[in-house]
Amino acid sequence: MDLKLPLDHADIERILPHRYPFLLVDRIIEFEVDKRIVGIKNVSHNERYLSYTMQGAPVMPPTILTEAVAQVGAILILAKPENRQRLPFFAGIERVRYRRPVHAGDVVVIEANVVRLRSRMGLLKGVATVNGLTVAEGSMTFALGPKPEDA
Repeated sequence: MDLKLPLDHADIERILPHRYPFLLVDRIIEFEVDKRIVGIKNVSHNERYLSYTMQGAPVMPPTILTEAVAQVGAILILAKPENRQRLPFFAGIERVRYRRPVHAGDVVVIEANVVRLRSRMGLLKGVATVNGLTVAEGSMTFALGPKPEDA
């Protein structure tokens, strides 16, 4: 796959196995092979998973935000030709910190940087920001396994 930036929703669906309503990446705007990737998640008011606070402001749950960061990292890994027939699995998350809430209407910029990359495992550091302010950050370990035959 020849990557021409930005990657849109259709391009992302060709890389990731996720589909609506659990595809959490809208666009990829930067990509450096084996180094880093930057993606965008537009949080709309009609997202099914939004939680409502006592003030009534819809908020993106931190677990969903963590999954969005993981999906951006997965695009970095699965975009490599040798990984196209593999499936990434969460192997662990460490030092994840949620700094501020993400609300409906926010545009989340997600950057994932490679810390360590091997043939079957790796470690990525992810940072999510809204309007230049960090909303979440942490490290994610992943393992690559074979795709099931019926996938």
